[in-house]
Amino acid sequence: MEKKRILIVTQEMDPYLAITEASRIANEIPKYMLESGMEIRVLMPKFGTINERRHRLHEVVRLSGINVIINDEDYPLVIKVASLPGARLQVYFLDNEDFFKRKMVFHDEDNKFFDDNSDRMIFFCKGALETVRKFGWAPDIIHCFGWMTSLIPMYLKTTYKDDPIFANTKVIYSVFKNEFNENLKNDFANKLAISEEISKKHIDYFKNGDNTSLTIGGLEFADGLIVGESLDEKVSSHLKKAKGKQVLKITENEEQPVNIFGEFYQNILAN
Repeated sequence: MEKKRILIVTQEMDPYLAITEASRIANEIPKYMLESGMEIRVLMPKFGTINERRHRLHEVVRLSGINVIINDEDYPLVIKVASLPGARLQVYFLDNEDFFKRKMVFHDEDNKFFDDNSDRMIFFCKGALETVRKFGWAPDIIHCFGWMTSLIPMYLKTTYKDDPIFANTKVIYSVFKNEFNENLKNDFANKLAISEEISKKHIDYFKNGDNTSLTIGGLEFADGLIVGESLDEKVSSHLKKAKGKQVLKITENEEQPVNIFGEFYQNILAN
């Protein structure tokens, strides 16, 4: 029997970047799945706060060279890789000088939300899927962590729905409490439409550009959801109306038995 392939796409992961509880979960799940006999790869942004020397990152030349287009602007994608401490597992970092060189994550020194966070998000989501295509590696599950990954479920159901690499891919989106209170700028709603397959109906879920809208958009197009207990009212209401989705509820800020995630993956794969 072929090993099942699991792709983790996350905006944070211990020990590289730890902002919320998701960083710990994103570290534990791939280790457990690897030990369970699955084939695992991890993708995350190479924020400027990540120390390349300490974590021994190096560029993967054969994967670099992809250009990601956002609103007719061309941005080169550089892929770097490191080995996750304590596991025989590689983490791939998506880098771009315009978006990730700065030594801050989402806010500047005055705690102002970066104006180009919308572009950074679209670059990362599209770049992640293009990187998987470059791998030539068809994932059975893509598990997305964080608001910065919330476009991926929708992209898989629209722009990439006919791509053979993703023909049998199921997508899981982790839904936790709101992570920011600002709104994405730079004409976000128009820029996120990266192909003609994305209609106004798809865009409407995300168009407000706030954390709630991104969360609702992510859960709307996902096949499975991992849900924390501290959701805002609009997300909770939308979740109650979500039909045909498998849901795993967890308690945030408490360690969960890692095997529950493995069982959830198996349930997603079986349906």
